[in-house]
Amino acid sequence: MQALEATTSQLHDALRALRAGRVRESLDVLATLRAGDLDLPEQTMVLAALIDARLARGDLADALGLGDELDALALDPTVHRDSAALAHHARGELAAALSDHVAAAEHYLAAGNLAPDSDPETLPWRAGLALALVRTGRPREAQERVLEHVAVARASGSAYALAHALRTQASVDATGQRIDLLEAAQAALAHVSAERLAAQIDTDLAGLLLLSNRPDAAATSLLLLRNAEAYAGRQEQWPLQSRVRRLLERLGEQPHRVQSEALASLTASERRVAQLAASGLTNRLIAAELVVTIKAVEWHLSHVYRKLGIASRTRLAATLGS
Repeated sequence: MQALEATTSQLHDALRALRAGRVRESLDVLATLRAGDLDLPEQTMVLAALIDARLARGDLADALGLGDELDALALDPTVHRDSAALAHHARGELAAALSDHVAAAEHYLAAGNLAPDSDPETLPWRAGLALALVRTGRPREAQERVLEHVAVARASGSAYALAHALRTQASVDATGQRIDLLEAAQAALAHVSAERLAAQIDTDLAGLLLLSNRPDAAATSLLLLRNAEAYAGRQEQWPLQSRVRRLLERLGEQPHRVQSEALASLTASERRVAQLAASGLTNRLIAAELVVTIKAVEWHLSHVYRKLGIASRTRLAATLGS
């Protein structure tokens, strides 16, 4: 019983981390849970969350493999209705990522038919359906669905669900209120830990501001994009990072080199020296640990500082994420 409760607690923690935008952290926990002994609803939640996290990182091939596993496990509604709804929603996300918006709409609608009164924070099928409808040339139906979703999200009392709903409404809006809707979504998240959704909203808003006539559009957009860029880099969310960089290019701004790109430029020896220095060891202790000269340690560190764009070891731990 205690082991079961611990697994359930780990799963809920991983889902909260994913919703908060801590994608890397959630991936580690979800991968461990996936290898464990779970019942069908828990297996479905783990696989659906892994698909969400993999899509956020641009790992489409891995996400598709997880989708096949989910199909075999949970798409049959006679097995478990809520699990089948969650599986269809995850399948809708995969279809949308592949730009197969007809299939996406079918899966989102199937999810809604199976669980019409589901929590809009955990199963936002109306939002997915609205986006799929507008992308298949059915804007009136999309508008009806998104307004329904906003109402449900508002009634749920979840600030996260409301912000997500308003962002979706901005995507299908035809009234010219898209900037206002995204600013309302930002306000909804003011006291919520949801870095990923906030970065998505900021990027959407920056793109719209660049098309507006607002006098402060460029400066505001740059600030929004730099915040989104820093988040996407930390969490290795390359699709979002690509969007941010295209908008920065439109502004005539150079992208900042993200931590993972900088770390990839280090040699194995430089990485090892940097990690030991970040842990607090002196150059003499590092030399003893690696059986090299102090001069070699100093040489490696000078290259590390140059490649990471820092001046000294005082910023090394933060740059390496230690």
